[in-house]
Formats: sequence, C-alpha cells, structure tokens
Amino acid sequence: MKIHKIGFIGGGNMGSSLISGLCASGHPSSQIWVSDINKDTLDALAEFHEVNTTDDNQAIVEAADVIVLAVKPQMVEGVVKALAADIQKKQILVLSIAAGITQQNLAEWLGSDVAIVRCMPNTPAMVLTGTTVMNANANVSLENRDLAERIMRSVGVALWVDKESDLDAVTAISGSGPAYYFLMMEAMEKVAIEFGLDPIIARLIVQQTALGAAKIALESLHSPEQLRIQVTSPGGTTEQALNVLNEGGFNALVAKAIHAARDRSIELSAL
Repeated sequence: MKIHKIGFIGGGNMGSSLISGLCASGHPSSQIWVSDINKDTLDALAEFHEVNTTDDNQAIVEAADVIVLAVKPQMVEGVVKALAADIQKKQILVLSIAAGITQQNLAEWLGSDVAIVRCMPNTPAMVLTGTTVMNANANVSLENRDLAERIMRSVGVALWVDKESDLDAVTAISGSGPAYYFLMMEAMEKVAIEFGLDPIIARLIVQQTALGAAKIALESLHSPEQLRIQVTSPGGTTEQALNVLNEGGFNALVAKAIHAARDRSIELSAL
C-alpha cells in the first residue's frame, strides 16, 4: 500500500487528534506535515510525534499528497484562496473538517475541478473513539475516497453519506451528541450526590455505567429498544424510572432538541 504524504493546515485539537491517530495506526511520522500559526503547538507536535512542522501553509501544499483543512471555519476562506493556484496545479485531494463550510464554498475558493471531501468528525476523536461522516464531490476518485477514509478512521469510525445535506443531520446527532450524553451524566451525578454518595464515587459510577451501556450497544446485535426491554424487569426499579421519563415526554423532547440542532446547522451553513 502506498504511503501518502499527509499535510495538515492547523494543528489544534482536531488536527492534533488526527495526527495522533495516524501515528498510532502506524503511519510514518516522517510522512506527516503540519502548519500552524502557534509556535507552541508546532513544538509540541514535533516533540511528541516527530512530524514535520512549519508556519508556512505553502510548504504543506508542496510536500503533501493530501491536505487536511483543520483551521477554524472563519479562517478557511483566507487560507484556501492563498493556496488555490498551487492546489489546482498539483490536483491535490482536500479534506475539510471545518464545520459549516460547504463544498460549494470550497469549490468557489479553490476551483470547481478540485477533489474535495467534507468531513464531520466529533470530539471523541480526541480519544480515538470518534465518529466521522464524510461526503465527496464528483472529482474524488475511488482511490481518494479510500485515502480519506483511512485518515479519518485513524480516530474512530468513518462513514460516507451520498448527500452533503445529510451532514446537517449528522451534526445534530454525532457532532452535538456528546453534549447530550454529558447532560444526562451531569443530571445523574447530581442526584447521586443528593442521595449522599461521595462525589468521586458518584462521578465514577455514572461514567462507568455510560461506558458499559455504550459497549453493550456496540457489541450487541440487538437494537437499543431491545436492549432496553432486556434490562427492564416488569414492576422493577428500572421500569419505574422509565415510566417517569416517558410520562415527561422524554422521546419527544429529545427529538425536539435534535431537530433544533439540525435546523441551526442548516442556518450556519447558509451564512
């Protein structure tokens, strides 16, 4: 398998997570380049991962077979316009992980003939358990799709959708999703402390319970509904708690929240 030269423009949280994942999966650090305006960020990446670092974005284009745009969304336009001519000349694959920046935006700034994959990772990528959903434009070859998938799979699960508009739904589910679980964990932890449990114990049992439930769901062939039924004994404590959640409109409230997140994602992409 060909070892591609991967260039990162931006070495912040998500960029550094991908670099960590690539190195952990065996990609040679000598074949990874990263640029950033923050010298401390570059120094840390060079020290911990022994990757090539620079403050010159142009050098990344010259060195790499594929570029990962990992800068803040408000910086993308300026960054890519300055590199557009050279990216077109090299016909280099561009992966964007910038939220709210559409393929149409990127095509306008880079050129309509550039191969672009828009990626929507989530924050668990920072601990190599992320979920990334991707959409490719018509210029992306099968080989480039495989390359994009291998890069994003280094920090977790990587999946494709056929329609870019589906990324708004993805944003509402997996992008914002960790916060939904944190809110539930926060609420459970508060109640555990109110019951008199030591705060350290309260936090640990909530965290481990969340981890265990997720692990069961991942490793089981059953749906979440079936798993819920399996752990709910008739007349028992779990059933009593679930009855209260259902009476309070839990499912409808979750649906309303996720619809609001998706609608906001659509609004932000249109700005």
